[in-house]
Amino acid sequence: MSEPVHDHVLLTRFNLPSRGFESSVRSREGWLESRIGLFERYCLTSVSGQSDRDFAWIVYFDPESPTWLRELIEKWQGRGNLTPIFRASVSAADLQHDLRCVSGSGRERLLTTNLDNDDALSSDFIARHRALSLTGGATAVYLAHGLIARGEKLYRRTDRANAFCSVSAPWSAPETCWADWHNALGDHMPVVLKYDQPAWLQVVHGRNVSNRVHGTLTSPSRYAGLFPHLLDDMPEPTTTDLAKDRMVGVPVRFVREAGRAAAKRAIVAAAGRDGLDTVRRTAHRAEALSGPREKGDRT
Repeated sequence: MSEPVHDHVLLTRFNLPSRGFESSVRSREGWLESRIGLFERYCLTSVSGQSDRDFAWIVYFDPESPTWLRELIEKWQGRGNLTPIFRASVSAADLQHDLRCVSGSGRERLLTTNLDNDDALSSDFIARHRALSLTGGATAVYLAHGLIARGEKLYRRTDRANAFCSVSAPWSAPETCWADWHNALGDHMPVVLKYDQPAWLQVVHGRNVSNRVHGTLTSPSRYAGLFPHLLDDMPEPTTTDLAKDRMVGVPVRFVREAGRAAAKRAIVAAAGRDGLDTVRRTAHRAEALSGPREKGDRT
């Protein structure tokens, strides 16, 4: 096997302070406590179980994190190559400094991958990226196929601009996966799409900052080998369940998402990203007043 050309670093925001819509969600009572369980169950477990260990992992934490969380972080440190870093904010210069420190910057190129703290990677996620051979300037990379878990149901999803985005760039101009929104990287650089077995798992739950159910209902056992221990408790859908989802669920979700996408484009065109953030905050406040919902949302 040829020598890898990338220093690969996963990037995760755990409770890094953020502004706008996401800050209102993270300020909810119990958000931090619930996120710890999801992080340990899915994110940390999947990164610790990677078949290829040639990577680093930066997880950003709020410097004002409570003592009990800091004690947990000490236990997590080193699992899945996790390096905790405490910052109130992360500038481009801060990020480049941290990336060089944890990776050693000893190879030709840098490869960064975004990983949300409540999601998971397939056990061969790092290995698949190891095979990449890219040259030139910054390039965005998406493994398009993934899974979405909601309760006891699992859905197979194709997302060509998903949140598990990666960016390959030379160390001389180290662009990263945080250069823009995950679905806007293609506005700045070429995009490479890879279609293979599902490479990621999004978990939809009651405290998501974003995410909704997409895709087609599928069998958990079919993908258990790619996500060890993460799908074991999920029941198999019946033939009737699968047929009903394809005939009813898929069309309903398609129409719903088409409407949301059109509304989002119209808001951004009229008021920019700040306007979209205002709409999200307003909707979130209304949701909080009306009581909890089954899952999070991103307009």
